[in-house]
Amino acid sequence: MLLDIWTSFRNLPLWVQIWVSFILVPVNLIPLAFLDQPLGVLIAVLAIAGMAFNLPIMLVTRSMSGAMALPHIVFWTPMVVIVIGLLLSGAELPSTYLGFLVILFVVDVISLAFDIRDAARWLANKKAPANRREL
Repeated sequence: MLLDIWTSFRNLPLWVQIWVSFILVPVNLIPLAFLDQPLGVLIAVLAIAGMAFNLPIMLVTRSMSGAMALPHIVFWTPMVVIVIGLLLSGAELPSTYLGFLVILFVVDVISLAFDIRDAARWLANKKAPANRREL
């Protein structure tokens, strides 16, 4: 099962593998370093949940399925709204936290743009005849 998931990941385009491994996952783990900041716990919970809920999907599908876009949309959409609200609030935030929030916002908005497309394709495929479906 894990070999199937790894093989599926390695079959993704190289730029996607780099994006996921070196940008998307690390950036969405960094909120754990800012739990003591304004809305830090909520942001961390949403960031981690967007990734954690992909684990059961990977285990069931034994692959990097288009369904993995769904947890990102569910958890990261409200997170980026919270982050933009915090950035626009005028609150006095430490420069490291402020800089991180900007990076988190940019990375997850880029991811959500791909996720919306991927989720739409996955959902459309679920409505397709059985011989064209992806789990």
